[in-house]
Amino acid sequence: MQFSESWLRSFVNPSLDSEALSHLLTMAGLEVEEMHPVAPAFEKVVVAHVLSAEKHPDADKLKLCKVDVGQGDPLQIVCGAPNVAAGLRVPCALIGAKLPGIEIRQAKVRGIESFGMLCSAKELGIAADASGLLILSADAPTGKSVREVLDLDDRLFTIKLTPNRADCLSLSGVAREVAALTGASLQLPAIEPVVASATETRKVVLDAPAACPRYCGRVIRGIDAVAATPVWMRQRLERSGLRSISAVVDITNYVMLELGQPLHAFDDARLNGAIHVRYPAPDEALLLLNEQTIKPSADTLLIADEARVLALAGIMGGEDSGVTAATRDVFLESAFFAPAAIAGKARVYGFSSDASHRFERGVDFTLQRDAIERATQLILDICGGNAGPVVEAFTPEHLPQRPEVILRPQKLASLIGVDFTAAQIEGFLSKLGFIFRKEGNAFVVNPPARRFDIEIEQDLIEEVARLFGYDNIPARPPQASAIMLDATERQRDAMAVRHAVVACGYREVVNFSFVDAAWEADFCANTSPVTLANPIASQMSVMRSSLIGGLVANLSTNRKRQIERVRVFEIGRCFSHDDQGEPVPGFAQPTRLAGLCAGTALPEQWGAASRPIDFFDAKADVESLFESGALRWERASHPALHPGRAANAMLGGRCIGVVGELHPRWVQKYELVTAPVAFEIELDALLQAEVPAYRPVSNFPAVVRDVALTVDHGLAWQSLQETLRKAAPALVSRIELFDVYAGKGITEGRKSLAFRIVMQDTQRTLEDAEVDAVVASIVAIAEREFAAELRR
Repeated sequence: MQFSESWLRSFVNPSLDSEALSHLLTMAGLEVEEMHPVAPAFEKVVVAHVLSAEKHPDADKLKLCKVDVGQGDPLQIVCGAPNVAAGLRVPCALIGAKLPGIEIRQAKVRGIESFGMLCSAKELGIAADASGLLILSADAPTGKSVREVLDLDDRLFTIKLTPNRADCLSLSGVAREVAALTGASLQLPAIEPVVASATETRKVVLDAPAACPRYCGRVIRGIDAVAATPVWMRQRLERSGLRSISAVVDITNYVMLELGQPLHAFDDARLNGAIHVRYPAPDEALLLLNEQTIKPSADTLLIADEARVLALAGIMGGEDSGVTAATRDVFLESAFFAPAAIAGKARVYGFSSDASHRFERGVDFTLQRDAIERATQLILDICGGNAGPVVEAFTPEHLPQRPEVILRPQKLASLIGVDFTAAQIEGFLSKLGFIFRKEGNAFVVNPPARRFDIEIEQDLIEEVARLFGYDNIPARPPQASAIMLDATERQRDAMAVRHAVVACGYREVVNFSFVDAAWEADFCANTSPVTLANPIASQMSVMRSSLIGGLVANLSTNRKRQIERVRVFEIGRCFSHDDQGEPVPGFAQPTRLAGLCAGTALPEQWGAASRPIDFFDAKADVESLFESGALRWERASHPALHPGRAANAMLGGRCIGVVGELHPRWVQKYELVTAPVAFEIELDALLQAEVPAYRPVSNFPAVVRDVALTVDHGLAWQSLQETLRKAAPALVSRIELFDVYAGKGITEGRKSLAFRIVMQDTQRTLEDAEVDAVVASIVAIAEREFAAELRR
């Protein structure tokens, strides 16, 4: 909700500056989302009285004006505004004035000296209208600063209200909060019943009393519908985000902002018979004020007369019964609609309104008569006319029930951690305007009709905490006996994994969980994805079963912006059908880590030659996230990846993920130019980390031997390496592959694998004989298990 600070301070004016008031409201639960001045800074702009406006001798569209700025002799100013005329009062920027983006200097315009500039609203930075000069009221004092006349030092507050605080969707509601928080005096507008000077009435029938238990209506005859809205009212409306339409409509909007009660005005001459609040008959239609024709559903509440539908109750009026410039008699409506009857209805028809926003959250059900009296008085003051008596249809048994709520001081102290005296609690409840009585130590509170959020004891405790100030509640650390737990296998959390991936040069992204069905078909070969009953867009109609599609879309977006080197990752849930799914039966929702890298392996630099990223770069990144040597790799077949450049990551004999180059088909389809490399790993597997075990560091030198073995070309080197590691004597600390060769000197159908064998003892220096024996035993194992041959 947006409002003017000066309007608020006309109701309650605490001794706080704007920043302090903003902080106070935010800490009390009315979050000030934005606060900014009405107008940008400028100076030396005053009210000018145009004495004459003659045609410029050398220009058809310019006028030579004489203006009085309160400095004695009139100033000569050349002006090109089409609406400049003698007798107007307009803003005048004097020589030396600094406006947004311009400084005013004495100048010659078509050969004639000009000593200032007459200003439009756009030139002052207060509106976008640049079609003509900003016309001020006829009683604006000549020579006075425009900032003072238009209250341009005012500030606009935008507060972000939670749905339970509908009582603050009005200036009166916010003012009550400020008064309660600061103790400043509250001065709301006095509302007196308007004495009826006419006898005309219109009967009201509540055909749906549960949805509308109270409806007030009044006929006002002989108004001037084209009367000008007063400047002060128009200004307050515009600063609250509403545009001025006409005097009658502006008054209904003004009362809604002031009191929180939406109203509507009908052209009484267009009505036929009694007013009915009812549900629609079959095939009824309505043309709304927004020029949208709808067929209301059976559960949409309507306002109608004896002949036709007039309005969507609590949402928007109809075009055919609205007030126009020709209107002379109006029927003014002020009603209470049950929140359940209005909630969600406007969104069903594809729009929203200020009225529905308030009614679906809850409007004070005792406010309707006061609101119609306030609006009536404003209409009579501005538009004239004669008001008839208020007709009220009322079914009290259908009004919301406000049961008493008990507040116990001991419960208050246990939840907040502060012991309040009975006098303090009474003070808080009185400041909030709550009616209460004491029964023993407890307070029995009657929640006011405007506070739909006060239903249980905890609601009252929250109110006390707000007024006391969250900043004033002491922060006491919990006290408990702590026991050091034994180390467990789960040593990492998701944040530690994030840090590890970022250390590899990746940047985290967060993508939608709902994706295009084509992604599921392309990247997962998934013909039965989890579909959404009500997708937010046609291209986001299913739930993802893989994170790869979102990362490919991220890459495509970056490529379209000429960003070639991309390294991104995401941690998120995937979704698929599973009868035993957890936590929701019927759906599996595993959390995975996926990454994608494209472009060059290293950023452009002089110290290393440029080369494109490849499978082994991504494989190394994945291996760095696990214990050294923990993963095994097997050839993979994955719908998203190149069939010859992809591998499954195996951990403990189970496939926990995949790494590979994107399939050429998808590189072409998604216009990626070059193929990226992607990986997707189960997060749970990454979170499992063994407790580190101590191993003594040897003070004796290591012995290194290199052995090259020729094996069958189809043999996976990892199988050979693992076998050698398991069978190697205890002296062997590492066996690592460092070279693969096939070609000249190697029998066709075979390849050479070169291993580095590192041996070391923690108690002594190894002798050549025992080193040779270990190497010989390792070679013998390779020969026996894999038909390997020692390459000479």
